[in-house]
Amino acid sequence: MSATGADRGPGVVDRGIMTTTAPARAETGVAPFAARPVWLIAAAVGIVLTAVSGRYGWFGDELYFVAAGHHLDWGYADQPPMLPLLALLMDTLAPGHVWALRIPSTLATVAAVVLAALTARELGGARKAQVIAAATLAVSPGFLANGHLLATSTFDPILWTLLTWLLVRWLRTRADSLLVWAGVATAFALQVKFLVVGFWAVALLALLICGPREILRRPALWLGGAIAVVATVPTLLWQAANGWPQLEMGRVIAAEQVYAGGMLGFLPIGVFSAGLVVGSVLGIHGLGRLLRHPLYRWLGITALGTAVLFMVTGGRPYYIAGVFPLLWAASAVAIEAGTAQRWWRWVATWPMYALTVVGLGFANVLPISPIASHADRPLAVGNFQRDEIGWPEMVADVERVAPPGAIVVGESYWSSSAVEVLSELPAYGYSRGPAYWGPPPEADTPVVFVGDPAEIGRYFGEVRQVGVLDNDRRVANLSQGTPILLLEGRNAPWAEIWAEIRRL
Repeated sequence: MSATGADRGPGVVDRGIMTTTAPARAETGVAPFAARPVWLIAAAVGIVLTAVSGRYGWFGDELYFVAAGHHLDWGYADQPPMLPLLALLMDTLAPGHVWALRIPSTLATVAAVVLAALTARELGGARKAQVIAAATLAVSPGFLANGHLLATSTFDPILWTLLTWLLVRWLRTRADSLLVWAGVATAFALQVKFLVVGFWAVALLALLICGPREILRRPALWLGGAIAVVATVPTLLWQAANGWPQLEMGRVIAAEQVYAGGMLGFLPIGVFSAGLVVGSVLGIHGLGRLLRHPLYRWLGITALGTAVLFMVTGGRPYYIAGVFPLLWAASAVAIEAGTAQRWWRWVATWPMYALTVVGLGFANVLPISPIASHADRPLAVGNFQRDEIGWPEMVADVERVAPPGAIVVGESYWSSSAVEVLSELPAYGYSRGPAYWGPPPEADTPVVFVGDPAEIGRYFGEVRQVGVLDNDRRVANLSQGTPILLLEGRNAPWAEIWAEIRRL
């Protein structure tokens, strides 16, 4: 094959629509890194996220991760071990401080800003393109909303951003060590979620269809793949030993998607999370630029194909966030080069970024709204913050009614985790991860139950309500109004009960 299009030789890249008019360094083939403006943008994001990270309390999943970290294992029913390990580390360094728990998320989001700029640089972008890419990530609702929380939805997209930067850099340099590092990045992503498997399934198919097929002949690619597989073996063994709950978890998530608009709502919600104006528009523009370029077409197909894959399999809209920085970088380079239409160039201007920032405030993307207004009014927060409040009060409600020597059983993995993390009471749960940490001891102790007793109630002679969660509307979250019950007269062993009621 001639050295044209997708199969250029080592170090030779036909940038086509990606070409920038700015001079590139001949010795590197790329423009200098726009260090000052990019690091200023990244620092601003870090400062904002740090300022808000302690403003609200625990998110339900954060309580779960801390609890899971104290049951550290190679795997969990609904995820690999990375987030529980991180939660354990931060909770050990600063026990009970939620702002400290969120430091890794802030640092990772700051790194993502820089990676977006570096991706634009690898695509041929100089200072302006790098700044556009970095600034677009900095005002993305999806990245900002997750940047102040310890969550899988924080780290998974950022690891994808690292992965796509490594692949784009390989296209320019043909340095095979980058493919090995891509395998390492994939290995880390697999410790957060298994979603990156979908990315690679689509990417390999796209490479077979439109090239550059040369990458498939590189031993370094398969060495990187072997590293990712070997790193994931312990988690796979845990899944196999526990009946592959992750597969059932996928079906549970697919069933839950009906509440988020299902297939019809997947792409609109996903695109909206990219940015209220700038991110969504530049993402669509960048996708078009990639699909029209012979060298990068496979990446455009991968971005689009991954979205389709998760949409038809019932994934959540934020699963596609990891491809956004690549699309923003592609758009930014074309805008800088002047090959984009005026409409696209107009979107990437400071008034539009300012408008986007104002929109972030109105949408309560970051926890900046007041915690409460008056005692007789509902909580004044948005959907992003409603479950970051009220957990200590919820646990206090449980402690208030628990008799001496009682154990607590929660129907929800959030409620059982909250009691375990924020109380001295022994807590157990039969939902998701906690369900696999084992049943309560067989000793005849009082049982305080939080939730709907429809499943567990038949195993007890007496079920009576002794309280209710979050009766104060000023500290309400999704657990508000949940009954607290005392269960007495257990008529079956806990092991038998657990086997019957355990669920995802």
